[in-house]
Amino acid sequence: MSERSGFVAIVGRPNVGKSTLLNRILGQKLSITSRKPQTTRHQVVGIKTEHDIQVVYVDTPGIHKHHDKAINRFMNRAATTAVKDVDLVVMLVDRMRWTDEDEMVLQAIRQQKAPIVLAVNKVDFVREKEDLLPYLQQLNERHPFEQIVPLSAKTGHNVDRLEQLIASFMPQSMHFYPEDQITDRSSRFLAAELVREKIMRQLGDELPYAMTVEIEEFVHDGRILEISALILVERSSQKRIVIGDGGYRLKRIGEEARKDMEVLFDTKVMLNLWVKVKSNWSDDERALRSLGYDDQ
Repeated sequence: MSERSGFVAIVGRPNVGKSTLLNRILGQKLSITSRKPQTTRHQVVGIKTEHDIQVVYVDTPGIHKHHDKAINRFMNRAATTAVKDVDLVVMLVDRMRWTDEDEMVLQAIRQQKAPIVLAVNKVDFVREKEDLLPYLQQLNERHPFEQIVPLSAKTGHNVDRLEQLIASFMPQSMHFYPEDQITDRSSRFLAAELVREKIMRQLGDELPYAMTVEIEEFVHDGRILEISALILVERSSQKRIVIGDGGYRLKRIGEEARKDMEVLFDTKVMLNLWVKVKSNWSDDERALRSLGYDDQ
């Protein structure tokens, strides 16, 4: 059998660039990104097939210390369960800053049997390049990583080297997915994530994490894809923030999300957005499950 296929978990603390790296590897946008920590809330699978090698990447929420709410506990579970049955773990860190949360991530993954590659992201921001090599040597003393790869997920610098390394760990196996498939997530899920990204980018500081998006309608009539999305917040003051003066902000969120959806789904999209208050949804396990926050 010449085919090789395997699973790779991309893990790290919040905001180190995991979703940007996955999008770069896939050559298209799948995982949503923003400058706000904890933008990714779910495991998102991205599939890349090139010739006889298929790599199934699992992008995970950032593992973080503060888990006082049910949604934070969910995100940590989603990240730590992702590493259980993979062939390789790629741990991503942010240039020359090792934090307590990085250490927490390492402790969580080193208990698994999968080999670990350390990817040091955002090296294009390192001013003193001669400081990089001694720092990489320090990192190597923390754990016997298979390799340490300095890269930039944003510019693509050295990402091809990481991909070659990942490919070398893939076992002989039939491919798990058709070669043209890029994710196991539904179109409804991807649409909801795009709306959430636009809100996070515009309102990250004003509306921390008390917001989620639910797709109520997703219908294609052959010409136009009609999507109705419900934005859930926890307080009426947050609802006013999302809508903005005279509905300006909600309109802008809708316009930006619709443009991305038309690229992703390759069709004309009509997007309708509503905002609704659902008190305390982020700390209610049952509400989280009903909104699609499960451990799958």
